[in-house]
Amino acid sequence: MKRITIKDLAKYLLLSTSTISRALVNDKNIHPDTKKKVLEAAGKLGYKPNPTALNLKYGQSKNIGLVVPEMITPFASKVLRGIQNILYPLGYRVIITESDENPLIERKNLQLLEEFNVDGILINLSHETHNEDLYQQIMDRGIPLVFFDRIPGKSLDASRVVVNDHIKASLMIEHLIDTGRKRIAHIMGPSSIRNSAERAAGYQRILTKHGLFDPELMIQPEGITFEDGRNAAIQLLNKKIGFDSIFAFTDTLAIGAMNYLLEQNIKIPDEVAIAGFSGTELATIVHPQLTSVAQPLVQMGEAAAGLILEKIKDSEALSRTIVLDAELIYRASTR
Repeated sequence: MKRITIKDLAKYLLLSTSTISRALVNDKNIHPDTKKKVLEAAGKLGYKPNPTALNLKYGQSKNIGLVVPEMITPFASKVLRGIQNILYPLGYRVIITESDENPLIERKNLQLLEEFNVDGILINLSHETHNEDLYQQIMDRGIPLVFFDRIPGKSLDASRVVVNDHIKASLMIEHLIDTGRKRIAHIMGPSSIRNSAERAAGYQRILTKHGLFDPELMIQPEGITFEDGRNAAIQLLNKKIGFDSIFAFTDTLAIGAMNYLLEQNIKIPDEVAIAGFSGTELATIVHPQLTSVAQPLVQMGEAAAGLILEKIKDSEALSRTIVLDAELIYRASTR
């Protein structure tokens, strides 16, 4: 069935489109009888207002863009839940795009969201991003950006939501040492990601403090997939330098490594303990269950949504960084 428009109502009632429009928004200058006539006709003909067009008329689209690197793991969906908790009651819609860890796709997604006249953009960067110029251009054109989890360099003036990666990685290494581990390998994240460097620094600091740091135990995979974790475990075994535990940049890397070690009949955690960083349900659906740093993902989404609302309300509002606490959850993979 054809969508009924304001023009159709105007033709049906022999009124101008401006009169119809003002009656539908309850303009105080429209006669009550005219309002009643328009509303009755709208109900009879099945007219449905176009909220996007209406919001744009008043300067907002009520759309918020979301750019995430992947939708395979539960990470993005849990952050989205937090975003929706804040934005949906206020009448906002969230347009979700996925970069697939590709900076070119990320760039296209940002440009698409700009074309959709979104009121703001929430973004978790792809791991090889080269789009700092575009972030600045978009903000210069009046669309605020808020970064969460993976964030750009400090030179970009934008609000951010992160966890304290350095401290939590340090505490995880302390846990592994407390369980008697002395040869702790680290499967690193991409060097272009800020929190990859933070977690690696926490790892190195604690091992150096205990006189246990060996750079040979640091493995840099090509990406952060299960397959990359598997390949990292192969590299560690091929080095023949001995290790009794692994701390991985993400749960996906940790699980990929653990699966390969189990295939090689290496007992987890008796021979090798394994820990990750993320804390989604992935950590609990593998055997043995994975010790992990659990980031407060719903809270992260809520905080990011709050920051974007601040910028929408006041374009001159100062940028803020919110640092969330994360929880270390010890499970069978390190016990």
